[in-house]
Amino acid sequence: MTVLVFNAGSSSLKFRLSQVGAGSGAARELARGTVERLGTEAAVTVLWEGQPPVREAAKVRDHGEAVRRVVERLRAIGESGRVEAVGHRVVHGGDRFVRPTRIDDKVLAALEALEDLAPLHNRPGLAVIRACREVLGPDVPMVAVFDTAFHATLPEYAYRYAIPYALAERHGIRRFGFHGTSYRYVVARYGELAGRPGDDQTLVVFHLGSGCSAAAIRDGVSVDTSMGFTPLEGLVMGTRAGDLDPALVGYLATKEGVPPAEVERWLNERSGLLGLSGHSADMRDLLAREQSDPRARLAVEVFCYRARKYLGAYLAVLGGADAVIFTGGIGEHAPEVRARICAGMEWCGLVLDLAQNAHVIGKEGCISTAASAIRAFVIPTDEEAIIARDTVETLRG
Repeated sequence: MTVLVFNAGSSSLKFRLSQVGAGSGAARELARGTVERLGTEAAVTVLWEGQPPVREAAKVRDHGEAVRRVVERLRAIGESGRVEAVGHRVVHGGDRFVRPTRIDDKVLAALEALEDLAPLHNRPGLAVIRACREVLGPDVPMVAVFDTAFHATLPEYAYRYAIPYALAERHGIRRFGFHGTSYRYVVARYGELAGRPGDDQTLVVFHLGSGCSAAAIRDGVSVDTSMGFTPLEGLVMGTRAGDLDPALVGYLATKEGVPPAEVERWLNERSGLLGLSGHSADMRDLLAREQSDPRARLAVEVFCYRARKYLGAYLAVLGGADAVIFTGGIGEHAPEVRARICAGMEWCGLVLDLAQNAHVIGKEGCISTAASAIRAFVIPTDEEAIIARDTVETLRG
């Protein structure tokens, strides 16, 4: 089955076209690409099988127009670009969607009701789904794969907030967790590298990118994670604040004379690395400037300190771990950040090989010493592979 996968970010769209076989789920990649900086002069990159990448700049207003541009590119190459099914990454599935689900009118309506829980991602994801329906027509089936589904295994004491029980039940308030598709891939891949199945592993995994989270995984199952009811909770992120005193929302609303919703927007879009540094949400920029810019240095320090706190907490939750794994754009490409997060963790048996850590950039590799009781790995994630496989299994199942 030829599956087109869309992975929508807040201002970007990734896609991959794969031929997915039956049974094993083995996939042959036919094409992939990205449309970045939507709403401005977008950067469009397309890589066809066996060909060098093609890059161009184009005016792309929104996610819907990006979908149309991608589908036009695929149709232009003829039969090999024919789409038989579409898989969509959907960030928030609430407590209703705990497995991949075929999209119909009822499912789409239910997803629209969840839009406010992850506005930076569910909203563009829904725009992509609508555009696909319009461009590809009703005969091409579509499947939604949910980031939250992996964390449906959280025990109640981990997902409950200590608010009035009846209030939580009435409004469906609980910790959901995110980046589940990424965690699924990383756990399975680590099992292959370790020569033991993923469901026989105890791991702490950091997904560090524009959005960041950590997960405590026992026997291949999520038992705790840093993101909560929305993707705002937990680690410091590119523009999100992460953990903070909830009283700040009311306090800042009063002091600044704005509604609470505006403060919440600040916490999602103007905080994190951007808010601390005052100029950038990109870890690469901050690392390059930290020697001469005190606020860039502060942003990096806060980021690493918060992650190290979660590392210690999750080692306590799990009673130790077989490995600590880094993935995501920062996790895969910033050895300085990995080293700072793991600094001082020798007490629990985690010791990085600093030379090897500096060498592993954008590729798989072990970054701990041979004597380290807890192994440390970098594993580039592949959410699109999981989504393509889930799409085929859902439609065939």
